[in-house]
Amino acid sequence: MRYAIPVTNGRVAAHFGHCEQFALIDVDPSARDIVGTEFVQAPAHEPGLLPAWLAEQGASIVIAGGMGSRAQALFAQNRIEVVVGAEGDEPEQIVRSHLAGILATGQNICDH
Repeated sequence: MRYAIPVTNGRVAAHFGHCEQFALIDVDPSARDIVGTEFVQAPAHEPGLLPAWLAEQGASIVIAGGMGSRAQALFAQNRIEVVVGAEGDEPEQIVRSHLAGILATGQNICDH
């Protein structure tokens, strides 16, 4: 299982499509534990590009602060789960909280 977390300044990005990089975090699904983390530079923002690109990177879950409805639909087409409303924590802590079922999420801050 691979999580993709958009990152700006070392924390989950508020706006998915405008992040600096992605933390790609591999999890052992049976142990529900992080087994590896890789940071990759985000490609230039282009509508519709990131869902396909993250699918190529092997992502199965994306957790973001906010994401537009079109991007969410494209992730669904790529069979990638989307969680929005996560706020300001480090990527690995976001994943640990999600795995434990305690990830606090608010409203999706993107309105497009």
